[in-house]
Amino acid sequence: MSGDGSPYPLGATPGSDGVNFALAAPSATAVELCLFDTLGQHEQQRLKLAKRANGVWHTRLPSARPGLVYGWRVHGPWAPHEGQRFNPSKVLLDPYAREVVGQYGGEDLFLGHDPADPGRRDPRDNASIALKARVTAPMPPGGPARPRVEPGARVIYEAHVRGQTQLHPDVPPALRGTYAGLAEPAVLDHLQRLGVTTLNLMPVQHRADESRLLALGLRNYWGYSPIGWFAPETRYWSGRPGTTPSSEFRAMADAVHARGMELVIDVVFNHSGETDEFGPTLSLRGIDNSLYYHLRPDDRSLYQNWTGCGNCLNLAEPRVVQLVMDSLRHWVTELGVDGFRFDLAPVLARREGGEFDPRAPFFAAIAQDPLLAQALLIAEPWDIGPGGYRLGEFPPGWMEWNDRFRDTQRGFWLHRSAGLGEFAQRLTASGNDFNHHGRAPTASVNFVTAHDGFTLRDLLSYNERHNLANGEQNRDGHGHNLSRNCGVEGDTDDALVLAERQRLQRALLAALLLSQGTPMLLGGDELNHTQRGNNNAYCQDNDITWLAWNRADAGLTAFVARVLALRREAEPLRSVRWWPAVPPSGAATLRWLTPAGDAMTPGDWERGDLHALAIVFEAIPPAANWVMLVNAEERDVGFELPPGRWLLQLASDTDDALSGAPLDGTQVLRPGSLRVAKT
Repeated sequence: MSGDGSPYPLGATPGSDGVNFALAAPSATAVELCLFDTLGQHEQQRLKLAKRANGVWHTRLPSARPGLVYGWRVHGPWAPHEGQRFNPSKVLLDPYAREVVGQYGGEDLFLGHDPADPGRRDPRDNASIALKARVTAPMPPGGPARPRVEPGARVIYEAHVRGQTQLHPDVPPALRGTYAGLAEPAVLDHLQRLGVTTLNLMPVQHRADESRLLALGLRNYWGYSPIGWFAPETRYWSGRPGTTPSSEFRAMADAVHARGMELVIDVVFNHSGETDEFGPTLSLRGIDNSLYYHLRPDDRSLYQNWTGCGNCLNLAEPRVVQLVMDSLRHWVTELGVDGFRFDLAPVLARREGGEFDPRAPFFAAIAQDPLLAQALLIAEPWDIGPGGYRLGEFPPGWMEWNDRFRDTQRGFWLHRSAGLGEFAQRLTASGNDFNHHGRAPTASVNFVTAHDGFTLRDLLSYNERHNLANGEQNRDGHGHNLSRNCGVEGDTDDALVLAERQRLQRALLAALLLSQGTPMLLGGDELNHTQRGNNNAYCQDNDITWLAWNRADAGLTAFVARVLALRREAEPLRSVRWWPAVPPSGAATLRWLTPAGDAMTPGDWERGDLHALAIVFEAIPPAANWVMLVNAEERDVGFELPPGRWLLQLASDTDDALSGAPLDGTQVLRPGSLRVAKT
């Protein structure tokens, strides 16, 4: 019934002569291919593979076609303290699965070990409920041309497939919470009106929710618990006839491209949903545990946990690098993705001993790949491993989330705990961190809020986290938020409190969107979305996280669109070149002034009692000059404008009707406000 097949490519590859199957499991003693009915509930045939080449087991089924459902049984020693956890009683998901059949429900039947004695192998067969793969045909080529967004023009919008669309009144009910819903014109119209260039989706790879959450009736809503790195999450598929999860995702990507926008997805290659040594055996653990995971050298039954999620993939191993690279290429070529944001990215560059290596094999593999080297590459530059904070240490061409920008803006505007020097450093793309090895200012991904933490509204409404709904007695989530409730914890109808919150919201948004670097806006902040004080809503798949479009703040949305329009116009504010301390003669110049109009001195920069300044961008004629006035003081501050005929372009604390008004003499800014003018 079967032929020898080929050890390359890995996974299930259909062709004119059937389907080729290949699995990398070099430590296994035997491998069986298990074929199932179309629903994946009944094992119909079990084929023992006879061929192995360089650790890859392979065969070809001449009669097989796309649609076939299959899984693996992998034989080998059960020796947890030596890192080996083979258990052929457990059907395993192919790590190269393009479509996953079934959902992990937390059942202990998935455990490779005996629940009563973790040192023993569990003999129970889980074939009826195991996760399986469905063979899929390659996606057809085509679709609209991919956009080419200039780095200085890029504006990232972080969104969740379900949260963005679940309550959207203009998305058909059957499509809400799905890839198809995200592609609806009303959803993309909103992003275009804002001025977004790059849609960044939270994880869309197939996941396995943690058993602890499932026992509480919750799920890993954010999706940072992957188990199928090639397969779009089926829970975001509409199920419309004639579509598959992959085809619907690709259609969504094409719709984004048709609007001239880029599509970036969060990817999680630092750990898997198999969690720690007490977690389920779903795929890699049973295929070749010691190959795919970093194990503790003192006891190889335990996993290194530099992620806080129970395990770490071992990208010091070539086969693991291959898995990651093949997955990335699949998402680009087959599914239409333009780039990736890598969760807990230092793990990807950790050697066997745990040290971070800026020349790690994964970085080298990306840099030499003619396809992926052109993709957007964004690192979350920290994990909880040794020396885990690596901001600014990723290779040229990479972008990085800049949490120092976040903390500086919050400290400066909300508490005056960040000084003028730190504010200036972040406003100009954090050159101390990124201005080396030819890296550009756009390497700094600036943000004030992200999915992890308070929304912007909650940042100004809560001093404390309110995470009881997560089932962890309010112990989870950040304790140090630099938030400010403006005098009332939570919602209020106090007009003075609401006015202060509104003013600070707009100041933070303006500072974010008009800073040098690459701005990232949290989806929903432009609507004034609240999570009711939950700053770690990773397990809340409900109206805590779903955007309430019917309660959107239209004025705030319009303000964001206006600021982004100003960013597009004001080239100096989004310059892709570093501002030199001493500019050459005849070049554009950046000057820092006190509110009185004098050049900032070293003493001025060091003052802890001053949180107001003017930033002047002097252009080469006939281009316009620009000035930004910043007041984070608790009092009104008067600014003396530099000589010139200045026209107001933005005022974060006044009505838009003033835009374009001439300015002269002393400009008085209210506390927590920002203005921009040009000549």
